[in-house]
Amino acid sequence: MVYVINCENQPLMPCKPVIARLLLKQGKARVTKRTPFTIKLLYETTNYTQELILGVDTGSSKIGSAVVDINGNVLYASEVEIRNDIANKMTRRAKYRRNRRNRKTRYRKPRFLNRKNSIKKDRFSPTMVSKINSHLKEINFVKSILPISRLILETATFDPHALKNPAVLENKWLYQKGINYGFANTKAYVRHRDNYTCQYCKNKSGNKRLDVHHIVFRKDGGSDNESNLVTLCKSCHDNLHNGEIQLKKSGKKKGQLKHATQMNSIRQQLLRVLNCEETFGFVTKEHRQLLGLSKDHYIDAIVIASQGSDVNLKIDRVFYKKCVSKGDYQQTKGVRSQQKIPTGKMHGFRKFDKVKYMGQEYFIKGRMSSGYAILMDIGGNKIPLKPTPKFENMERLSARKSWIIQQETIPNTA
Repeated sequence: MVYVINCENQPLMPCKPVIARLLLKQGKARVTKRTPFTIKLLYETTNYTQELILGVDTGSSKIGSAVVDINGNVLYASEVEIRNDIANKMTRRAKYRRNRRNRKTRYRKPRFLNRKNSIKKDRFSPTMVSKINSHLKEINFVKSILPISRLILETATFDPHALKNPAVLENKWLYQKGINYGFANTKAYVRHRDNYTCQYCKNKSGNKRLDVHHIVFRKDGGSDNESNLVTLCKSCHDNLHNGEIQLKKSGKKKGQLKHATQMNSIRQQLLRVLNCEETFGFVTKEHRQLLGLSKDHYIDAIVIASQGSDVNLKIDRVFYKKCVSKGDYQQTKGVRSQQKIPTGKMHGFRKFDKVKYMGQEYFIKGRMSSGYAILMDIGGNKIPLKPTPKFENMERLSARKSWIIQQETIPNTA
């Protein structure tokens, strides 16, 4: 499948590779994109298009998108992995900045809330801005190569309270009466639950003081929920921490509800910005099972766009994309910035450039000034190539952008 745009950069219906090959050979078109392969017509033509539906499976980690026509023919499918590393990078940067300022500008009075962006109203965190923009970028990209007439988003609203305690869905009064209702705190509830009895020695030690112990330690990510707490007497508690006894109970680590919270915000922003229709995950699941399709993000997007109708894969490849930073902004390594990092081109190549080496397509993971490179796949996995690839044996296919893209054969059509 070859995507086509006219001389005014407006998308037209895609064509077969043989048609594109003839147009290119006759000089009536030129290539504008390599992946996905897109040509631009160099002559005036009619703008006749058919109704195409774009389905998007929104998410806080991965996005699925697909385009289906009214006859159920799938014309495009992709899966985008969006960034979740921004918060960690900003935390590390703040640590280096604070260390540097303590060493070099100790005379300067500490300041708080002095940046305009930090006191701006209706402000989203950099992570949320990146995730919302990733959704919009994928939608706008598809609209730039295919004449989309309808947009359908699969969204979801999450109730963090119900995720922790599903019983509230059946009894709304439980919203006011949580598990600690009638107790001063969680510790009091755990002592009452365990009948004020040490769960190891059953109060045989003679120590009347009762402690509440984390089964999975907090330093190991243990939760503060009652499912990770147990009542122990002071003697058993001390012996446990000293390694003299072992507790044969399974605890629970902290649950992560940040993705559910992020999806609530992403949904609101996308519905506010886009002119689209909305569907939900349980509808998609029902349609996918009726069609007998496997679970995948781009498969879900196909089901969303087809609205449960039978589909016919006119494509044999799916596009996998991974969002990356636009550039390497860190200039040095080390607490005292003692090691410089080359961020520009090295032997004509940059990190995340797409290259061709020995007939295969890879991405640059690392570079050496001696003329060698470390290559990776789109998942970031290092390719163990021997001997180590040289720059002089590589061909650069595309320069680094804000996402890297690779096409792979759909297993069902292989």
